[in-house]
Amino acid sequence: MSEKEQYINFDEYIRQGEPQKKERAEAWRVAIGLQAVDGLKTSEYLQQTARRNIEGEITIDEARELVKEYYIKKTVHDDDDAEKEEADRVSSNISKLLQTDAFTYSVAGLSAIHRAIFEGVFKHAGRFRDYDISKKEWVLRGDSVLYGRWQDLRMAIEYDLNQEREFDYTVLNKDQMVEHLAKFVSGLWQIHPFREGNTRTIAIFTIKYLRSQGFSVNNDLFERHSWYFRNALVRANYRNLNKGVNYEPLFLVRFFRNLLLGEINTLKNRYMMIDASEEWKMPDSEQEPDKSPDKSPDKSPDKSPDKFAIKNLYVRRLVEAIGRDEVTIKDSLKMLGLKDRESFMNVYLNPAMKERFVRMKYPDKPNHPRQRYLLTVKGLALYNEIKK
Repeated sequence: MSEKEQYINFDEYIRQGEPQKKERAEAWRVAIGLQAVDGLKTSEYLQQTARRNIEGEITIDEARELVKEYYIKKTVHDDDDAEKEEADRVSSNISKLLQTDAFTYSVAGLSAIHRAIFEGVFKHAGRFRDYDISKKEWVLRGDSVLYGRWQDLRMAIEYDLNQEREFDYTVLNKDQMVEHLAKFVSGLWQIHPFREGNTRTIAIFTIKYLRSQGFSVNNDLFERHSWYFRNALVRANYRNLNKGVNYEPLFLVRFFRNLLLGEINTLKNRYMMIDASEEWKMPDSEQEPDKSPDKSPDKSPDKSPDKFAIKNLYVRRLVEAIGRDEVTIKDSLKMLGLKDRESFMNVYLNPAMKERFVRMKYPDKPNHPRQRYLLTVKGLALYNEIKK
């Protein structure tokens, strides 16, 4: 197999439209792309194994086991084997995480994601660091972000998660919503709870959290711009008053606008360098977000860039009826003036949940006696637009 042939054409699988292949391809795309955060590249064997999983020849668990056995049985060793083994095993672990919707929003849940990603790679997988750290950053010309004290890690994470849980999205428009989500992720990353693999862990936590709030985020941004994502987090959390440098969330917000609104803002690492030369500075023409649809060849031309939009009028009616409340099916029928429960489920509720505008209060227990339905963050964005 040639070097060109070994790399998976994810876009081909995604364009084919087979739901299961598309889902698996998107998971592997993100998993492999995120290794660039730490300058790692996967092996040809991993690419072949991922392709077999995407095609449905093997399960994700079988793929992970094959990768594990490959390095145990490997007899000829190269200088970069250790790096490739980390990239391969972490990629297969991330792919498994992204091929399931299971998600626990808690300190333990964040720790579990790190453990699942680095199982078999780090002995300290899933454990918080027990010492203070600093890291020399390229975009900071060797300086470091001020990370959280190791003694305060659990308390800091609990505080950020609780603040986000209680945050009122109902008063925000789409722009404010995206900025807030970027700020939440930025703050969580700055705590830096783990010795290694912090950015990859926060990226997966972010993807799964946004999914739980109604967003579809398995696109090429985390594959093609994972290094930009990390550098944007660095700039959002760095301040040096002696050098006249303040916190700069612009770059991270641009990433999230592309991710959540479908915009095509230019994402270049060199723009983030402090004390950049004139040729590396962001041109004035790129200071404002580019809100035009993405016309690149690997995108579907008929796909709207507005990921908050919905053409289904029944879903819009249900979103408007639920608003800021938590409702039962009986409540919904009454608000909409309907009597047929089955018809309501098929026409209103199921499509609204499929499009992730509405979610269950107890998703793990669909038949919970106190089950209620409420809007996701994505649903609240639509509600706010309707109420304008």
